[in-house]
Amino acid sequence: MRLTGNTLLVLFISTLANVLESRLIELEKNNFTVPEEIRIAFGEDTSTDVSITWTTFNKTQTTEVRYGISKEKFTSRVTGEETLFVDGGTEHRGEYIHRVFLTGLTPNTIYYYICGSSDDWSEIFHFRTTPPGSDWVARLAVFGDMGYYNAESLPHLKQQVDAGDFDAMLHVGDFAYDMDTDEGRIGDEFLRQMEQVAAYVPYMVTPGNHDAKYNFSHYKNRFTMPRSSDNMIYSWNIGRAHIISFSTEFYYFLQYGFTQIRSQYEWLERDLQEASKQENREQRPWIISLGHRPMYCSNTDQDDCTYVRDRVRKGLLGFYGLEELFHKYGVDLELWAHEHSYERLWPIYDRTVYNGSEEEPYVNPKVPVHVVTGASGCSEKHDGFGPAMPWSAVRCSDYSYSRVTVYNTTHLYMDLYSVDQNATVDKFWLIKERNSLPLTRIISMAEAWKQKREIL
Repeated sequence: MRLTGNTLLVLFISTLANVLESRLIELEKNNFTVPEEIRIAFGEDTSTDVSITWTTFNKTQTTEVRYGISKEKFTSRVTGEETLFVDGGTEHRGEYIHRVFLTGLTPNTIYYYICGSSDDWSEIFHFRTTPPGSDWVARLAVFGDMGYYNAESLPHLKQQVDAGDFDAMLHVGDFAYDMDTDEGRIGDEFLRQMEQVAAYVPYMVTPGNHDAKYNFSHYKNRFTMPRSSDNMIYSWNIGRAHIISFSTEFYYFLQYGFTQIRSQYEWLERDLQEASKQENREQRPWIISLGHRPMYCSNTDQDDCTYVRDRVRKGLLGFYGLEELFHKYGVDLELWAHEHSYERLWPIYDRTVYNGSEEEPYVNPKVPVHVVTGASGCSEKHDGFGPAMPWSAVRCSDYSYSRVTVYNTTHLYMDLYSVDQNATVDKFWLIKERNSLPLTRIISMAEAWKQKREIL
């Protein structure tokens, strides 16, 4: 997004004020062993395992979580590990990241917990484990591009988290703007800010371009995602859905290596092959992908998604493009951010719209549905739209976040909540009556010729 000189000056002054405030907070603290920036995430098993991560600015004697089903008495304790993370800036500012894994929890149960050590303990937080198995309704908040400054959606997310409306929050890239700013202090302030929701509901993350500094070191070190050593690629199950988080940034930050593109592609194919086995697809027919930079958009900022040969979609020099791979294995819903706006697309593949039918485009579509939802609020504000493209179903420039509800094996509901209007401003049902076999998604040439609408 291009900013004017006056806008840049305002942003600079605002950022400077925030930085000074954060330094004053640091100086005022008497004890740097108090747990801060507490966030939870799912573990290996969504219904029984949770990871709890927090930060201190001094080394502590232990790393421990005490928890139980009553806030009056904690009946269990688990110890974990503490690692020193050093920012790559000139101050080489360090902080200690603490991780504890809770396993074997009872599904569909509220747990109260504190974290810390004999030096200092946190306040009491709580979370609810998900129901067991797959036959239950999963409710997800989805957003991207949220900054420390101008996080317009956060108060509304907090209201819904407090009301118990979500089973997980999915942050599809770009945190704090940026986590490395001011030697990492903005990252700390952002995660302190996010604690009001992330300490209560699993906060599942995906890397974005604003997280790339020092080879994504802040992103890799500050979060704890399941079955991943660096949080860049992972998958997990929730209700009737299998969710895959991957890095679009491998295609752009080539200074960090080219082989990671191939490695990710091979990992994605293995994961999709496993998810598409008939016995797995019968249990979890919905496959949802999370990636930061979209394959398609109609914004005016000249991002890659505005061009014909988007790198994520088509690959580099024609290799390792993801659109064909995701279509081959029947990915149902592809969620993106990066553009500071909302855009729902008609079902699309290879720049051609394949609606389920003219009357009901999202009933049995033969190709994936794409939604861009990156307007949760940050210092860069909004990205403008150009002329609507043939694939554009709905576009919105409000500050907003999306909500996905996976009801059962055939029905998925998604809507957009505008924080500007304090109202739902878009909604649709994605319905798949035969969603267990990915091969049913492959279109014959004859059928494609009858149904396609060419995009010029």
